[in-house]
Amino acid sequence: MPEPRYRDYYSNSDIYNSRYEQYYFNNRPQKRVKPLKRKVKKSKKTSIFGKLVSIIFFAALLLYVLPYSFNTFIADTFPIKKGKMLKVDYEKLLYPTHSYLYKDLFLGKYIIKDSKYSKSLMYDIKENYEISGLKNKLINLANEYKNIDPAIYVYEYKNGSYVDIKADKVYPAASIIKLPVLIEMFREIEDKKFNLYDTMELQDYYRASGSGKLQYSQGGIEHTMDYLAKIMIENSDNSSTNMIISKMGGMPQVNKAMQQWGLKTTRINNWLPDLDGTNVTTPRELGKMLYNLDTSNILTADSKQHIADYLSHVKNNRLLQAGIPSDAILLHKTGDIGFMLGDAGIVKTHNGRKYIVVILAKRPYNNLKGKELIVRASQIIYEHIAK
Repeated sequence: MPEPRYRDYYSNSDIYNSRYEQYYFNNRPQKRVKPLKRKVKKSKKTSIFGKLVSIIFFAALLLYVLPYSFNTFIADTFPIKKGKMLKVDYEKLLYPTHSYLYKDLFLGKYIIKDSKYSKSLMYDIKENYEISGLKNKLINLANEYKNIDPAIYVYEYKNGSYVDIKADKVYPAASIIKLPVLIEMFREIEDKKFNLYDTMELQDYYRASGSGKLQYSQGGIEHTMDYLAKIMIENSDNSSTNMIISKMGGMPQVNKAMQQWGLKTTRINNWLPDLDGTNVTTPRELGKMLYNLDTSNILTADSKQHIADYLSHVKNNRLLQAGIPSDAILLHKTGDIGFMLGDAGIVKTHNGRKYIVVILAKRPYNNLKGKELIVRASQIIYEHIAK
């Protein structure tokens, strides 16, 4: 007897398969399969040497390659207007009083310490009264030059009369700083530390740009201190100045000497040429140095004679000398660093009157109006005192 057809249908149907599968999977014990873990390669730790090489590479890239590429390719193609960079003197921010209270200089840093000298070796100038008429003339003259900032000090010996126009204001000294260098050189000669005819050998590290021809001379040649002092003053030679300062023990030694003289402001802070104007002074202190060269016993007569000889042969005759007659006598030292021009000297008139004159003028770089003001001021001062 044949089986019922519904069995074939039932066994072959989706319902059958579905129920079978449900029964099979629901009643069969299943094994849990652990998930596969990905194998991740651990990176090896970079060695110290590798890190150092990377740092050097990126530093070279930032400091040399990128700036070179910018200056060579980009800057030429797309020119950028350059402005003045802001310079921050962190030393002044941290120690604002060091620049005028310091007693010594070590490795270019100001040091405050007790002064060893209670009494100054230089006399103060004996001022009696101010020449108001001359002062007014000079103020009116300065008002004609709006872009020039002058400071003037005049002292007339006979009556002790003077003119003070910002005479205590601090100015860059430029090459006039060679005047105290010369004075200290002869003081050390008198102290037997060396003599005028000792020699120094020109080395490359003494060479200085700017004024003077010694920078172009052959190295290894010895020069006497007399010759170095002569070209330092007469030709305003910067290289010889550095040699003399070095002979005396460097800038700190000259600064100590100026403190000993009683100067509170005048300082040498940089080797020549000091194009940034960090070597400073005031018209009154320059006048004090000239006054003591003429009146005090800070030097012997023989030393003063040598100094007078140097100061009377200064080649630059375009400032104070251009404003006085040819028969007048002038002992002086000039200075010029572009934005500051000056001259300081002793004048003896045709009728025997004698006076000290110091004029320092800040100006736009190499502006000829600064020279014009000094010449005209020199002429006005001479005519007023010599009359």
